Amino acid sequence: MKKIIMSLMALLCAATSFAQYHTDGTSLDESSVYYGARLGMNLSTLTGDIGSINSKAGLVLAGIVGLRVSDETPLFIESGLYFSQRGAKKDKLEYNLDYFEVPVLIKYGFPLENDFVILPHVGPTFSLGIAGKTKIPMGNPDGTTYNESSYSDHFSRLDMGIKFGCGVDWKLLYLEAGYQLGIANISKLKDNQGNDYSVHNSAFYLNFGVNF
Repeated sequence: MKKIIMSLMALLCAATSFAQYHTDGTSLDESSVYYGARLGMNLSTLTGDIGSINSKAGLVLAGIVGLRVSDETPLFIESGLYFSQRGAKKDKLEYNLDYFEVPVLIKYGFPLENDFVILPHVGPTFSLGIAGKTKIPMGNPDGTTYNESSYSDHFSRLDMGIKFGCGVDWKLLYLEAGYQLGIANISKLKDNQGNDYSVHNSAFYLNFGVNF
C-alpha cells in the first residue's frame, strides 16, 4: 500500500510541475479537454445497521480528465482515477477501507470576475476496494490486543455512490468540497436470524489541485 501511495504522490507532483508551463486552466471560451491532479482528504463514516459510529479522516489522491461538451454552454464531463482512504471508527474499533474510485461528474461553469470560475458538480462514482482491514479490540484493559482481519471478510469490494459538491477554479488552481453518498450495500454481515446487514459508505471531501 505504501508503494501505491508513493506512486500516486509522484504522479501528482509530476502533473503539478507540468502544469506550470500552461496558462489556460479550465477554459470557458472554447471547446477543450483539460487534465488535472488532486490532493485532499475524506471525512468518512459508515451508516446503516452497523450502529452508531464515528467518522474517520483519510487521504485522497487523483488524476482527472475533463471534456467540454458544448461550444455554446460551459458544460463539462469529468472523470479520473482516485485513490481514496475511507472507513470509520468508534473508540478502539476501526474500519480501514482503501478504494480506487472512478467518478463521472457533470460540471457547469459560472464565470466570475478576475478569472474565477464556480463549478458545481454531480454524478455517480464507482469504487473497487483494494486494501484495508478491520481492527477490533479484544477487551483488555490496556487496549493493546486486537483481532485484525481483512475488511473483505466483512465488506464487499464493489461500491457505488453519488457525488455532489462545488469547485472554484482560478487560472491553474482548483479547490472543491462536497459529499459522497453511498447507495450500494457493502456489507457481507448477517444478524443472528440470518438477515443481511445494510451498510453504506459516505464521506465529506475537500480536495485541492491544478487543471491544465
